[in-house]
Amino acid sequence: MKTRLLIGSLFLISFYNMKAQQNFSAAMNVKTEPTAKIDFNQTNVVLAFHKEISTANTITNTVAYTNLKVNDESGSFMTLESPDQLNGLQNKFEITHKFSNTTKLNVAVTPTLNFQQNIDASDFSILGSFEIRQQLNSKTSINIGAARTTAFGYPKFIPTLSLRYKANDKSDLLIGFPDSGFYYSNNIRNTFSLTNSFNGSFYNLDHSPALAENASKVSMSQITSAFEYERNVDKNWFINLKAGYDFNKKYNLIDNDNHNVYDFNTGNGYILGIGIKYKQ
Repeated sequence: MKTRLLIGSLFLISFYNMKAQQNFSAAMNVKTEPTAKIDFNQTNVVLAFHKEISTANTITNTVAYTNLKVNDESGSFMTLESPDQLNGLQNKFEITHKFSNTTKLNVAVTPTLNFQQNIDASDFSILGSFEIRQQLNSKTSINIGAARTTAFGYPKFIPTLSLRYKANDKSDLLIGFPDSGFYYSNNIRNTFSLTNSFNGSFYNLDHSPALAENASKVSMSQITSAFEYERNVDKNWFINLKAGYDFNKKYNLIDNDNHNVYDFNTGNGYILGIGIKYKQ
């Protein structure tokens, strides 16, 4: 009980000064990812708070909950006790420091809980990032840094690099790793996006399934290419539609050293999603 209380308190810190926050947003998204063998259905709830605490410093706090349901439509793994419901909770705290009009530093710390049903101390991990943004000219900026992320299905340090080019007020191009995208807005209500991202997640299991006795986690990763449309339907309300495809999709059981012990071999598949957002 003490362990759960300690871990849970880390996620509650973000709410202590909620009234002092300048900007607030809340979003809920649902997404389906069917493959030849397994269907993945995911629900996300996100709360974000943003405040300028001085002329040089800005803080952002984002709390997110994810529920992933795994459906074995083919029945191939039904008798093998494969995990069918997984949960994730994270609290991302960011601070951006402005050194000058052309140079900024962004540091993020993200404690996470990734679990099947029961929460344990072993479900707790810390992700984060360190990035410097340099404005090269009025239209071009470059970001370089490092991150501890789950882009490949388990916590790992990776380099991050991106080049952003803002051609005008309507279009924005981002080329980099792990995320790239092209964004276009024809008016204040519509935003269209073409994105490509390396993304992933992992979840600690309550116990090792019959598939692999030494498995301790479920690992998922993919390269997602997608088209998104966001519509400002009212002053503070937005809807989002997403359609795309997952390449190089991996869904595995891994051990404590992040070695694969079982490959579900799901294959690639398309994604469809819809979301709603409230933003102040």
